[in-house]
Amino acid sequence: MSGNIAEIVIIGITTAGQTFRPSDWAERLCGCMSLFGEDQRMTYSPYVKPIISSDVKCVVVDRRLEQIDNEAFGFLMSFARDNELQLRDGRQEIRHALKARPSSRVQAA
Repeated sequence: MSGNIAEIVIIGITTAGQTFRPSDWAERLCGCMSLFGEDQRMTYSPYVKPIISSDVKCVVVDRRLEQIDNEAFGFLMSFARDNELQLRDGRQEIRHALKARPSSRVQAA
């Protein structure tokens, strides 16, 4: 993964194509990075969030975490590697790539 990528997505599909279990793995992983606010409520870290993409549970990791807490970032990457989970560039990179594509629509005259 390149250092200039803003987000990394850990996908809940193994390199062998199997759905990763348990089914709440993403919430559990993000729970490890949760914080308690002044209101005494637990909230996910702004750098690690569970999402569902194409009906697959995933975790989005903000690359800024690597600079802020390298150990936590390393833990997340080790989790993905140890469990043979797929990784991809984050949503920001996909949006940027889609915007860069020329429009395939035909302009009406």
